[in-house]
Parts: sequence; structure tokens; C-alpha cells
Amino acid sequence: MAQHTEATLCGILRNTEFTLQLDESTLPGNDAVLLAYVRFIKQERLVQEFLFAKELLTDTNGESIIFEVVNDCFKEKQIPFKNILAVATDGAPSMVGRYRDFVAYLKEVLPDVLAMHCVLHRQRLVAKCLSARLNSSLQYVIQAVNRIKANALSDRLFRQLCDENEKFNRPLLHTEVRWLSKGTCLTRFYELFGSIIQFFEEHDRSLCENLRKSKMDTAYLADLYFKFNEMNKQLQSNELNLIKMKAVIPIKTDVVQMQLRLRRILPISDARQCKQGSQNT
Repeated sequence: MAQHTEATLCGILRNTEFTLQLDESTLPGNDAVLLAYVRFIKQERLVQEFLFAKELLTDTNGESIIFEVVNDCFKEKQIPFKNILAVATDGAPSMVGRYRDFVAYLKEVLPDVLAMHCVLHRQRLVAKCLSARLNSSLQYVIQAVNRIKANALSDRLFRQLCDENEKFNRPLLHTEVRWLSKGTCLTRFYELFGSIIQFFEEHDRSLCENLRKSKMDTAYLADLYFKFNEMNKQLQSNELNLIKMKAVIPIKTDVVQMQLRLRRILPISDARQCKQGSQNT
């Protein structure tokens, strides 16, 4: 069934112009994976299909391995590059840049291809423009999660601690690459805050103290990123087009502007609960 579906898709792509979207992601085991999606017109309808998921065996920072993976796949499936009308890439360093990047290699083969960044990943730049205080608090979270995941023993110990104390699973691996990852990880991190503090009391007192001091910031960031996640999920629904997507962002910004004009504070549930908890202790 799966092989038949893949063969049918490749047959369509051999004779149809399409757009290509590439997304470099990271699995919980730190394995890098390249995901490819295609969009094309079929029977007067816009169709989106998953093309492949390929493991990236080496660090691709500044190297051409992403182009090689795509090139090898297209050769194997006998899909001509000339059928690519446009390509959208994510914001990973190996995907964008002036010289040694995927787009540059693709343009050597297909000079007239339209290349763009996925709109979701432009928000990585916003994340880097946080205030010094919020950015510092975010770095503590990143450091804590990566410390836990970097060591197999620490990962096992923390998993046991979560099983004993919390109803939630382990926090997601978190690096500075994905806005949605930040939102999911921050929510999970805040839900597990008590267990994380207990864990680092034994393994890193300095980081533990920094996390304690920045608890309110962590709660605020979890809420803030969650709200952006809600909007981003709307931008990733099926059968979207430019007209539909353009309406999503103004609706969100109009709501925020109206709240500001009325001097109403947007509901920040985690931060509010954190403040109430501090007042009660």
C-alpha cells in the first residue's frame, strides 16, 4: 500500500510542476532528519503530499549534504529538477546563508527557481530579540533541558524522578531552532518545574538557583509562546493558500491591539498561577 502510494506520487511529480518544502528537524535522540513535502495542482485542487524523511548522518552546518540528499532522492525516483517551481526552507543555518547553502546549490542547477523562507521560522529572529532578562531566563531553560538530555544517566534519573512525582512525561529536547519547539518545551518545563528543581538541587546547585529566580519569567514565556503556537498551528492546516494564511496574522494582531486600547491584560494563566503561588508561600 505505502509503496504503491509512493510510486503514484512520484509518477505525478515526473510530469507535473510542483513546489518543494524542506524542514530540518531533530528527533528526541538528537538525530537530524530532513523532511520534504510537495504541493501541486491536481484536478483543479491544491494537493500537499509528504515526499520523504531522510536521516542527515553528519553535521550539515554550511555543507551541501542537504542538497545531496535531495538530489539522490530525485535521481532514485526519476523526478526532474526542472519541475520545481519554488522551494521553501526552514531557518536552520545549513539551509540559509549567502554561499554554502541548499538554495545556492539548487540555483546552480535551477537558476530561475523561486526560493523563500517558511513564514513560521522567521519568528526565530523574534525569539532572539527578547529583553535581556527574558532571554537570560530562556537560556537557563535551554541549558537545563540540554543538560538532562546530553547524558544518558541524567536522562534515566530524571525520568525516574518524573515517574515518582509528576503525571507528565519528560520535557522535549530543546535547542535554538524552532519556535514551536520552544512553546511545547516551555509548557512542559513549567509543568515539571518542581521535579526539575529537585533534580538540579543534587546535580547543579548554581543552575538550580538561577531557575528558581527565573520561575516567573519561565511561566510568562510559556504562556507567550503558547499563544504564538496557536497562531502557527492555524498556518499549518490542510488546504491552505496565501489568501487564507494572510488573514490569520491580522486577526491575531487586531485582537491584541484592541486589548491594548481597552487596557486589558491578555490572560497569562501560567504566570498568574505562579504569582498566586508565590504570594501564598
